[in-house]
Amino acid sequence: MLHAVARFFRRGRLDPTQLTLELDIPARDAGELLMRLRALGIRRIATVTLTRNRAVMVSYRGTELRIHEAFLAAPMPVLTAVVNFVEGRTRAERRAAQREILDHQVPAVPRRPTIERTRPEDAPVAERLVGLHRALNVRYFGGTLGDIPIRVSRRMRSRLGHYTARTTAGDPAEIAISRAHVRRHGWEEASHTLLHEMVHQWQDETGRPVDHGSGFRRKAREVGIEAGARRTVCQRGPRIRRLPASDSIDLEFPDDESTRAAGA
Repeated sequence: MLHAVARFFRRGRLDPTQLTLELDIPARDAGELLMRLRALGIRRIATVTLTRNRAVMVSYRGTELRIHEAFLAAPMPVLTAVVNFVEGRTRAERRAAQREILDHQVPAVPRRPTIERTRPEDAPVAERLVGLHRALNVRYFGGTLGDIPIRVSRRMRSRLGHYTARTTAGDPAEIAISRAHVRRHGWEEASHTLLHEMVHQWQDETGRPVDHGSGFRRKAREVGIEAGARRTVCQRGPRIRRLPASDSIDLEFPDDESTRAAGA
């Protein structure tokens, strides 16, 4: 039935009110959700993965969409917003989609029992990163960015850093930098990663979508860093690896309210 719905919707033979009737019953799994999103016009996504992540509710990378299982029962306008968030061609389209998603009431999800914090022995690294942030803020952003907690992560192995936006629940924005990255690649590379995350901070604080789109690329070139989600990292020694500069493109939510988030 949903294949027929998608076919007629694409041909303009089905209006949104008719499609609403087909979507009254919640999707049962990721496959059904993908079919519904395709009926609403999603094109670049080939697979949908359901998550229970309390922070990241909607994210995509490449052809994979990761979405909280609560969206199985989301109404058509919210699913349409998900499609527009992925497929939107303009900043205005994506912002409108974000607002629609943020307005959707998502059931409260329990916090994880443990949240990673900077270990006491890594405090000197975190302090140096804070100092670098202040210096880079003055040099490249005219000192306009706010002070932000910087966490040294021992869990990050394949990622270099991550920016998480402030939430409407009152959680502050945060930058996390991989401890392994600092140790393996040195402070010059760590400064590059920090500046990448600061571009995401600039996006968030100026009301722009937090992504790796054209706005990110322009600002990245302006501050002199690689304009992409991945970059070549010079390891101490002869090896060079191409690693993700930060996390995937995320739309993040707190426990019971939603907000935009950062990612890379």
